[in-house]
Amino acid sequence: MENAILNIINLTKHFGGVRAVDNFSLSLSEGSIQAVIGPNGAGKTTIFNLITGLYKPTAGEIFFTSQKIDNIDTFKIAEMGIARTFQNIRLFPEFSVLDNVRTACHLRANYSILEGLMPTPRRIQQEKQLKEFAMGLLRLVKLDSRADDNASSLPYGHRRRLEIARAIAIEPRLLLLDEPAAGMNPDETQKLMEFIAEIHKKFNLTILLIEHHMEVVMGLADHITVIDFGKTIANGTPDEIQSNPVVIAAYLGVGD
Repeated sequence: MENAILNIINLTKHFGGVRAVDNFSLSLSEGSIQAVIGPNGAGKTTIFNLITGLYKPTAGEIFFTSQKIDNIDTFKIAEMGIARTFQNIRLFPEFSVLDNVRTACHLRANYSILEGLMPTPRRIQQEKQLKEFAMGLLRLVKLDSRADDNASSLPYGHRRRLEIARAIAIEPRLLLLDEPAAGMNPDETQKLMEFIAEIHKKFNLTILLIEHHMEVVMGLADHITVIDFGKTIANGTPDEIQSNPVVIAAYLGVGD
């Protein structure tokens, strides 16, 4: 795919005798929202862990903006412009809402380690700019009024928004969302869909989404890849996936 920002080629990951991911390939168009769906244990989160360097592949290759990334460190992958959220929200609960975002903003700082130990004018100026940037993100996710509250005090849906704001703080080109609607009620889910559509447009993000809520997938994704037992069983548009008999039998559970 000529305008692909992410190319995954024949990716395989073994855990002992288990093939969690089996010869998986995917091309992600820049600016698109694509989804990977499948039953629990199908290998979806393992794919995210491979993309972000938490796991190293048994075989296969991953390219981001034409650079091979399947054997580089996680922090370097983040610096290249890939951010993610997790199925189980990972925040610093004892930190304030603002500080949760500011921790990610510091990837944007360019003062030296020595300057970080003393209040130099450049460090003070950059810290001010980072705080303003973080507050802007909190305004976007409608959490600016709770900037000084501990993250642990937020309702579940707000914590999910905070996690996404923190991911955006590194100014990624590619955002990986791992079941962002998990645990949400229908009203929260609808608001989340609107929020994801908003940040996709505002930040010109490419988004790869794992999600079990089919209304989220069908409402947001341009293209869907379906996997089962680590293998791809279908690719297509939302309409094509909804009517695919293999998907209906293996995933949606309403086959003949």
